[in-house]
Amino acid sequence: MGEGQGQQVIEKKPGIGDTETYPNYRVILLNDDHNTFEHVARCLMKHIPAMSSDKAWGLTNQVHFEGAATVWCGPREVAELYYELLKQEGLTATIEPDA
Repeated sequence: MGEGQGQQVIEKKPGIGDTETYPNYRVILLNDDHNTFEHVARCLMKHIPAMSSDKAWGLTNQVHFEGAATVWCGPREVAELYYELLKQEGLTATIEPDA
């Protein structure tokens, strides 16, 4: 075969095959007057993956003393799931785009 024979040149169109990144969202737990420390820490360990007892208690204290704490960050759909699970437990939370 001569040089260049049998080879196919494929032109790549812009945007095709490019990896798009989607923004992450933060699940933020807010302080309230009706949930106990124990309930908050237990819910965090129950619903947020890989949440250790130490981390849950640290976040619970942060919520109490600072008014809010980010308890999870990642894809929007997953953030919405964790938000709903915490809300069903009676916790006060919100979701925001991660800046």
